[in-house]
Amino acid sequence: MHHATITVDPAFVVGPVRRQTFGSFVEHMGRCVYTGIYEPDHPTAVAGGFRGDVLELTRELGVSTIRYPGGNFVSSYRWEDGVGPQETRPVRLSLAWHSMEPNTVGVDEFMAWCRLAGIEPMLAVNLGTRGLEEALDLLEYCNFPGGTELSERRRANGSDEPHNVRLWCLGNEMDGPWQTGHKTAHEYGRLAAETARAMRQLDPDLKLVACGSSSSTMETFAAWENAVLTEAYDVVDMISAHAYYCPWGGDMASFLASAVNMDYFIDSVVATADSVRAALKRTKRINISFDEWNVWYMEDMAAPTGSDWPFAPVLIEDRYSVADAVVVGSLLISLLRHTDRVEAASLAQLVNVIAPIMTEPGGRAWRQTIFHPFALTSRYAAGDVLRPAVQSSVVATQQFGDIPAVDAVATLAPGRTKSAPKQVALFLVNRSLEEEAAVRVSFKAIPGLHLTEAVTYAHDDPNWKASADDADTVLPQPNQTASLADGVLKLTLPPVSWSMVRLG
Repeated sequence: MHHATITVDPAFVVGPVRRQTFGSFVEHMGRCVYTGIYEPDHPTAVAGGFRGDVLELTRELGVSTIRYPGGNFVSSYRWEDGVGPQETRPVRLSLAWHSMEPNTVGVDEFMAWCRLAGIEPMLAVNLGTRGLEEALDLLEYCNFPGGTELSERRRANGSDEPHNVRLWCLGNEMDGPWQTGHKTAHEYGRLAAETARAMRQLDPDLKLVACGSSSSTMETFAAWENAVLTEAYDVVDMISAHAYYCPWGGDMASFLASAVNMDYFIDSVVATADSVRAALKRTKRINISFDEWNVWYMEDMAAPTGSDWPFAPVLIEDRYSVADAVVVGSLLISLLRHTDRVEAASLAQLVNVIAPIMTEPGGRAWRQTIFHPFALTSRYAAGDVLRPAVQSSVVATQQFGDIPAVDAVATLAPGRTKSAPKQVALFLVNRSLEEEAAVRVSFKAIPGLHLTEAVTYAHDDPNWKASADDADTVLPQPNQTASLADGVLKLTLPPVSWSMVRLG
């Protein structure tokens, strides 16, 4: 059995819990949009043609923002194709995913869906095949109240009030040779700076995200961030980071330790951004938008080829296991642990495409295993993030060496009134493949707490996967080992498990 001792102290505040940490991602890729969020003939369809069952699950998931419309898709996208009467919109070829794009869903439909879901939009502009002028046009269409050609076009298309989009991505993964319009760091940095500066002339109070590295394994990693921020530091707020994880070569021990890589990625980007800050002698800090992250097995990622340009093909519809959910939970711990510099994040993607929500065309929708740690963390992480002191026995991994078996983060929220009790949430993972972990947590620095809830997500078979026929056999269950006495919590974590403890 592994052993871990954790101390939670309200003095060790990392920063506030940011709601934008719990974002997701909708791309015109595979079945994410069509038969994902949008299916007008579905039995649950609501006004606008959106699937009501998916809307309900999206609200339950606790998603705060949605990044749209890509992803690789955006780098050859013409936003004008997706506005106006649906019957007159052109059908285009999507170069990113070698498929047909009917443009039935565009910016106005997406905004309507966001309003129904209670979600903040995060739009990406095309800096691959297009540039500054098109970005300004889209911004004016979305945000200007009226009286100009583009704002009046929006009003004529049925959106009288401006969409008022605050979050904008300046392109997508422009460091990647696979990207339509791929650029060098200096080319992209210059274009991003020019675009950002012009967008702020139109609407000064935007939050702008420059493209960072699409993986920490890229040969240009860190050098890319340095060059881009040297050009654009004064006019952007965040730089993006993208990371996907899977058990390469069956290395499950390293897979369960994926958050070690995420920690390294974040720390390296922060160090690079702060180096540019020092060189430019600025006071402002650049934060991170980790706007693509998830488990992705990359086994079924091949897009159609040749003369095959299908509509909404099945692409990378990974079916997730209990172990995958534990990794997603551990990555959320990493994102929260860095809340001082991670300002936003997006689980990629929302529906069908490497997603927590799956659908059948015309049929059922269900929760994948990764749905559960995300939903519970989004629901109960509140107030300030605390950095617990964790002392744990270790597990061996091929990629990262010996790492702590137990990882954890905590949040502390004040009561709703001055006399109401504080609320503490503790999120933990046991990354051991085979052994339980006996955990002892001291809350003596936060007196008067009682145990509200302790749940664990685990299964005797960590490879168990949810399906439309059985999505409920494995759900977060009460952890009956949890007890609190004299300010000390004791509980046992099964191997390959994610847990949440709430105290009030």
